[in-house]
Amino acid sequence: MTSVQGTAVDIPTEDGVADAYLAHPGDGTPRPGVLLYQDAFGLRPHLRSMADRLAGAGYTVLVPNVFYRHGRAPVVELPEFIDPSARPDIFAGLRPVMESLTTDLAMRDAGAYLRWLEESPLVADGPVALTGYCMGARLALLTAGTHPERVAAAAGFHGARLATDAPDSPHLVAGRVTAELYFGHADDDPSLPPEQIRLLEDALTAAGVRHTCEVYTGAHHGFTQADTAAYGEEAAERHWAALLDLLKRTF
Repeated sequence: MTSVQGTAVDIPTEDGVADAYLAHPGDGTPRPGVLLYQDAFGLRPHLRSMADRLAGAGYTVLVPNVFYRHGRAPVVELPEFIDPSARPDIFAGLRPVMESLTTDLAMRDAGAYLRWLEESPLVADGPVALTGYCMGARLALLTAGTHPERVAAAAGFHGARLATDAPDSPHLVAGRVTAELYFGHADDDPSLPPEQIRLLEDALTAAGVRHTCEVYTGAHHGFTQADTAAYGEEAAERHWAALLDLLKRTF
């Protein structure tokens, strides 16, 4: 495992400044870039540790606070161990913040994050990869379709609302995606029911997108997040293997 350096960075956007975490191999050599999109709980120690693990595998990883319009992370106060069933007030505070991040705003921000990576001396030339969790899986798919020239691969895990009847549903960008995609779905996930999984698969297939969609049997929504009650170690390690395989194929 490569030694890793992690730092806080600020990213100028069209609407302000997004605080972010940057992790990269300690030797300072330019490495392939990875944009990591948060889950609803946002930029916090666990996501920093995920970025560090990716950086240790040889990548320069950027984790922006996508809720920066509401303040620097953490946008809402979080316990060390997140169990929404015991603390329903957490989601009550997050829901309006999540709903305020429209697709248009998120994709405008995505352009800023991708430009920042392109200009960073720590990022190798060429397109980058994306990985996203829960709501971040939605952002990863949308970004792959909105900025195809900058995205070589994108992964999403326990994604929510990936293929709905909304006019801005992420699956509708399939025809513009040029990246290879990987999705690891949670089993029995109310936020991504079987009909949405089928619609996503059908859209990607019809568009000729290189993709893999897998359902992780027995895994709960949020299974990669070790600081939450949804965490599942076996499914989380399966996610790491799939993600690192995708990155190796890409770079």
